[in-house]
Amino acid sequence: MTSLTASHAADLVAALLFILSLAGLSQHHTSRAGVVYGIAGMVLALAATVVLAAQSISAGAVTLIVAAMALGAAIGLWRARRVEMTQMPELIAVLHSFVGLAAVLVGWNSYLQVEAHGDAQTHVADDLLGIHHAEVFIGIFIGAVTFTGSIVAFLKLSARIKSRPLMLPGKNALNIGALVVFVALTVWFTVSPGLPLMIAVTALALALGWHLVASIGGGDMPVVVSMLNSYSGWAAAAAGFLLDNNLLIVTGALVGSSGAYLSYIMCKAMNRSFLSVIAGGFGIEAPSGGGEEQGEHREVRAADAAELLAQARSVIITPGYGMAVAQAQHPVAELTRRLRERGVEVRFGVHPVAGRLPGHMNVLLAEAKVPYDIVLEMDEINDDFAETSVVLVIGANDTVNPAATEDPSSPIAGMPVLRVWEAEHVIVFKRSMASGYAGVQNPLFFRENTSMLFGDAKRSVDDILDALGTSSGGGPDPSTRRATVAGR
Repeated sequence: MTSLTASHAADLVAALLFILSLAGLSQHHTSRAGVVYGIAGMVLALAATVVLAAQSISAGAVTLIVAAMALGAAIGLWRARRVEMTQMPELIAVLHSFVGLAAVLVGWNSYLQVEAHGDAQTHVADDLLGIHHAEVFIGIFIGAVTFTGSIVAFLKLSARIKSRPLMLPGKNALNIGALVVFVALTVWFTVSPGLPLMIAVTALALALGWHLVASIGGGDMPVVVSMLNSYSGWAAAAAGFLLDNNLLIVTGALVGSSGAYLSYIMCKAMNRSFLSVIAGGFGIEAPSGGGEEQGEHREVRAADAAELLAQARSVIITPGYGMAVAQAQHPVAELTRRLRERGVEVRFGVHPVAGRLPGHMNVLLAEAKVPYDIVLEMDEINDDFAETSVVLVIGANDTVNPAATEDPSSPIAGMPVLRVWEAEHVIVFKRSMASGYAGVQNPLFFRENTSMLFGDAKRSVDDILDALGTSSGGGPDPSTRRATVAGR
């Protein structure tokens, strides 16, 4: 068996391992195996790459490749150990940007190696030059869009820039115009390649990627993260064509298609148009913030919340990004265990876009060892709120906003939400009366059956646990304090 044959065999096995990894990651109980399959596939792919490279390049070059791989692995392990769960969305966005930048660099290298140096006969057959030109141009475009789009997503997710959508005049026309110009430039470059066209498409794609993601509001950011994952996959596939690497093509196609499908599923869950998200938020207006709404909220103490929970028949917990920020998942898991020991039915209702990336809340709850069978999706639990004694809204806001179903003028009108207000009692864990990530005020806070428990979510849950430990089991009669506030 030659080294080339062995490399192709290794690529095939690695591709199968990546497919098994995706299949494993689709289910809670097989997710660990999915991660192992993915790691094994990547190790095999990297090893095959080094072995094959050693047959055609100098030992010094191979040493540089191995050193770069070792350095990247060390940085990756360091960041993986240090990153908090609340920082995971922006870390993923940064990783997507790396893939996009790599695709741009591969495209430029291919241009300089073939077209600019004029030695096309060495690298590409004459009858395939047109296809190669198109591959270079498309790969650079996809990579550049992914790069700047991911950088903007990182800045929004890390709160370095505002999460509200950028509303430039004629933004839809700008996006469509950029695509039209790209198509025209691609045809031109295929016929007559040149350095000015390379510079032009790179600049155009960088600007388009920035504008696409900047035009999408904070409420849609989980979809954006998933879509950028898809973009990075297609960018990797484009790089695979340029490098004549079948494994990179297969892997990129897997990531691209799975990311696109996940984005489609999430758009359906949010009643958003898939095409509108791809195109930078067609038809999505900038949130007004709803900051002038007057209302009267009720505050509750942790001890009173504990009494209410102790006497409840059933409890549903709806987590949001605030739970991740407070690192409250472990106290919440302990509260779940305590209540279930008392005979209270406890379940979790998870909105498809709760948190800042797909599956964010599920990962947090799994980390705290909350049983999988009591963590339910929105469609599975929404009809049960009307029969629920107490709902604990921990760090969620936009995903439990009744304005989505009751106010046609709301920026989130039509978005499916968890109907927590139908329960007998609702306790909202929140730091203040400020609006959520989408910048929309929440009428839930002023409902007659809603009480606000202000403060750090983790500390509040700990206080409830302490109160449950000393609870006499008497009937709930929570004292509340009233305050008239302007929605802020």
